[in-house]
Amino acid sequence: MRDAMTAGDVETLDELLTRDFTLTHITGYCQPRAEWLAEVRDGTMTYHSVVDVAITVDVGADAPVLTARTRTEATIWGSYGTWPLQLVIHLVRTDGRWRAAHVVASTW
Repeated sequence: MRDAMTAGDVETLDELLTRDFTLTHITGYCQPRAEWLAEVRDGTMTYHSVVDVAITVDVGADAPVLTARTRTEATIWGSYGTWPLQLVIHLVRTDGRWRAAHVVASTW
C-alpha cells in the first residue's frame, strides 16, 4: 500500500482496499474510498515518501490490525510537510485476500 501511495498507483490501491474503505485523516475527516482514490489520481494528495519507523500487527481480534508509525512526506490539499503519522489499518479477508477496510491516521 505504501509503495502504491508513493507511486500514485491508483489501480494497485484499488485492489488493496475494500469497496467500503474509509480513511480518517489527522483532521478527523473520514474520507470515502472513491474520493481518496480520485484525489491520489489527480494529485490533490501526493505522497512523496513514506518511511516506516515501527510496525506492529495485532492478530488477537477477529481480523488483524496493522499499526505503522511512519514519517510521511506529502502534499495534502495544498499543504506540504513531513508528518510523524501513525496509521492504524484494519484488515478484512475478501475474495481470498487481505484488504484494508479502514485506516485511521494520527500523529505520534
